[in-house]
Amino acid sequence: MRILIVGIGALGGTIATRALSAGMEVCLATRTEASANILRSGLKVSGVGGEASAVPSRVAVIEDYEAQETFDLILLATKAHDALESAPALTHLLTPRGILLPIQNGAVAQILADRLGSGRVIGGLSNLGATMVEPGVYDQRNAGHLLIGELAGGSSERVESIAQALQGAIDVRTTANLRGAVWAKLLLNCSVTTIGAIAGRTMRQYMILPGGREVFRRAYDEALAVAFGMGIQPERMIVDPVPPGWKESSTTGKDYDGWIDQILGAYGDLKPSMLQDFERGRRTEIDFINSYVAQLGAGNALPVSMNAAITQMVHSIEDGAVPPDPVRLVELTGKGG
Repeated sequence: MRILIVGIGALGGTIATRALSAGMEVCLATRTEASANILRSGLKVSGVGGEASAVPSRVAVIEDYEAQETFDLILLATKAHDALESAPALTHLLTPRGILLPIQNGAVAQILADRLGSGRVIGGLSNLGATMVEPGVYDQRNAGHLLIGELAGGSSERVESIAQALQGAIDVRTTANLRGAVWAKLLLNCSVTTIGAIAGRTMRQYMILPGGREVFRRAYDEALAVAFGMGIQPERMIVDPVPPGWKESSTTGKDYDGWIDQILGAYGDLKPSMLQDFERGRRTEIDFINSYVAQLGAGNALPVSMNAAITQMVHSIEDGAVPPDPVRLVELTGKGG
């Protein structure tokens, strides 16, 4: 299977390095020629999964790939906004039965399937924790995996074929309930990732700060209520997506604390990807995370005040009005009521 990976940041770069070092036929696409030049000298990954390095045979900006350079699979590992912008042109690089596999947060895969046709797109998500130390150098922070499936649900030969092809690089799993899996991750993105970015801390750090647990609980409960309100059953991934005893809101106590400890064990020490966006002055994916939940909730008459407040706070940080700081958590407890 001939593969093109588009977006060689923390996630795309980690996958690309492991795929290339495993001898897979992989080409890389970047946004700029400057980035392509750096990557042509080689890629390295360390951390969980061990060290690996490789020199790619082909690295170019997206526009330099011509129609005769076709691929069986295009793995889209860019930011969500970039994925929506670049995907239409990428379909011209697919073989007749080629597949586009976006692995962004939220509804990106569904949006692309609606625009490009479900025959060209399958959905995916990643719980692989990684950081980009510098262009071409990556640190894998957990033993995560890719989860892929048909957007309409159920199983298919093409999903199994892609999973088998990528298995040499990373752990790839399939699901018949991709929608539920997407929402399971979205629940954590809305809480673990975004709140950590706002506070400038990991989850383990912000959960002991004033306001940290309250903001987490309210953001998570709102998002879970929206999922159930839309008839979606979030799928268990690393932890059960439904807190113990949950009935429209979380019930605090020993069981709830144990559930939080499970999340901390998996994600508590990971630097939020959104915080890395803040630090690099990049646009975040907030419109596909808390804002997405807030819009769906508002449209279905469900309370989403905390997710709406978090969205506004992230935009304020993006605009440079305020910096990420633990004090933001206390501010949110007053706004999300």
